[in-house]
Order: sequence, then C-alpha cells, then structure tokens
Amino acid sequence: MASVLSLSLSKLNVVKACSLSTAAATVSVPEMLNEKFSRKGIKFSQSVNNVPTVELTVRNGSSLKLQVPDALVTSYKPKVYWKDDGFEEVLYTIPANEAASTKAKGGIGLVVNDISEPGSKGLRSEWTVKDVDSDAIDALQVELHTSSGTLDLTYVVTLGPLSMATAVIVKNKGKKDVTLTNAILSHFKFKRRSGAAIQGLRGCSYCSHPPLSSPFEVLSPAEAMKTEDPGWFSFGYEPEPKPGSWTSQEVPYTILENKLSRVYAAPPNERLKSVYNTPPSKYETLDQGKELFFRVIRMGFEDIYLSSPGSLSQKYGKQYFICTGPASMLVPLVVKPGEDWRGAQVIEHDNL
Repeated sequence: MASVLSLSLSKLNVVKACSLSTAAATVSVPEMLNEKFSRKGIKFSQSVNNVPTVELTVRNGSSLKLQVPDALVTSYKPKVYWKDDGFEEVLYTIPANEAASTKAKGGIGLVVNDISEPGSKGLRSEWTVKDVDSDAIDALQVELHTSSGTLDLTYVVTLGPLSMATAVIVKNKGKKDVTLTNAILSHFKFKRRSGAAIQGLRGCSYCSHPPLSSPFEVLSPAEAMKTEDPGWFSFGYEPEPKPGSWTSQEVPYTILENKLSRVYAAPPNERLKSVYNTPPSKYETLDQGKELFFRVIRMGFEDIYLSSPGSLSQKYGKQYFICTGPASMLVPLVVKPGEDWRGAQVIEHDNL
C-alpha cells in the first residue's frame, strides 16, 4: 500500500459537495464531481438521502464509500477470502433516514473539538473535495478540505488492496494557540456478541472514560458510560473501574461481550516524567464468528479509545459492534500559530 500521504495531491481544484450555483442548477453535484475528479476506481454518486458520496474500488475489488459533506466513511468492504465473492463489510453503519431527518451513524468518523475558549464546539463546517489521486488503481486517494475559525483542515482517505487509511492535518492560521481534543473513531461489525475481542493491549494502563461526542455516534457519552448487569454473559465478568481510577490490563485478550467504555493511555501525571510507557501503536480486532481479524494502527494520537455496547446493541438490531480508534482525549493538543498537527489511522489485514 502507498503510504498514508505519499500520493501526489498538488492540484487545488475545490468543488463544494453540498451546493450548486444558479448557473449550474441543472447539473447534479455528482456530475460536477465526476467531471473534475472521476478516474478508474473513483466514482461519485448521490445517496438515497441526497448526500454526495464517493466510492473507491481497487483492482482486487476491495472498496469503501465516503460521504463528502461530513467526511464519514460508511462502508469498507475488503477482499478477505480467495473466492470470487470473498468480500466482507467491516463497518457497522446505521443508514440515514430521510423521513425521520436522521443522518448516518457509525462508520469511521473524524472528531475535532476546539476547546480553546469556554463553550467552544466541535467542527461543524462541511467538507469539500480538493483532489484525488491513484496508483494504477492499486491505491486510490481522496483529499477533502474544510476550515473552521482559524483552523484549516485536510482529511485524506486512502484505499489499498489490503488496507485503508484516514489521515488528518490541522493547521492553525490564527495568532493564538489552539487547544484541541480529537479522535478517529471506527465502528467495527461482528457476527455475534460472544465472539468479539481485541488483542494487543496487554500491559496497558486504562481508565473508564466516555467517548468524544460526535454527530455520527451510535452511543452517546452518557449511554456508553451507563453500567449494566452482564446477565448470561457474566462468566469471567469484572466490573469496570470507577471513572478516574487507573488499572492495567493483565490478560492478552480484551473480551468485548460486556459493556465497557475505556481509554488506554499513559495517565496524565505519568506524562510529566521524562520516560513513561505509552499504549501500543497497533492492536487487532478479532471476530471469532467470521474468523477474521483487522489490525488498527495509530499515528500521531496519544490515546486509544475502546467501547462495546453489551446488551444495548439490541436496540439497533441483531448485529454486534464496537467503537475504537486513536484519540487525544485526556491531554488536549496545543497547536501554535502557523504550525500544524498530523494524525492518522490505518486498518489493515492479512486474512487472505
């Protein structure tokens, strides 16, 4: 796979994905985007709720779908079996409901919160397509852009035969420091509740903590932190530590059949030391029902967020899901004037 930001994205053709000029009112947004950016493996369309969407498909058939205005990845379907139809949807996404005026939830979403001032809110600007690039359709890339206040943001989504990546660049164009909390949160789908687990976090410090709130959240921070009786899934169950209390994971596997909401990270007071332990740069999701695993790689972020819904998953249907991804939640980032910050997540697999 090409590196997350290695493909050339030098053009500055920006097309708004959510509005049309009066002169071009008879031309749909997908038609405009396809005219400027379409190439083999990259196709723009409009979803049932009239949201401009781009679909990337590489040579081996692996694909992903990205909603342009909110930069939400709603589907990632890699080839994981050698048979012709050996593709499997990785992401848990609740489709938008136009009748109920609800947007799509789940998938892979970016959270950027400017907390520099009291009452500051998260990013609410809509994204536009800045450029696309490809490498003989073995690696495809879409670059989105938006701005909010003094922040200039670039979001790059890349698809390869065995991986996908999401990378963000946040530049401070103002004259004062900007303080941020942020995350790239992925909702992974599992065949059943009893077969969901994570491998690779043994020895990590963690504490109970709510997720960052976002427009694409399936569980709100309050729902994620609500405790529940494990019921039939009580074997090996241990209550979650109280918020603010730190503990270390001693077992090789994190079983996700019960409800939890955690941040794996170095405790903030430990970070004041010259040397301290950080969470691993990668870990793996394990779906025993499908006998599949996916490796999640963290770049630039300090923390790892992880949650499972327990019985609350039944509220949304029969499928089970978790939410996880790199984050900077406990100790906010500070971006100085004229500087930028970069972070990324890669999801890869060796299932073939």
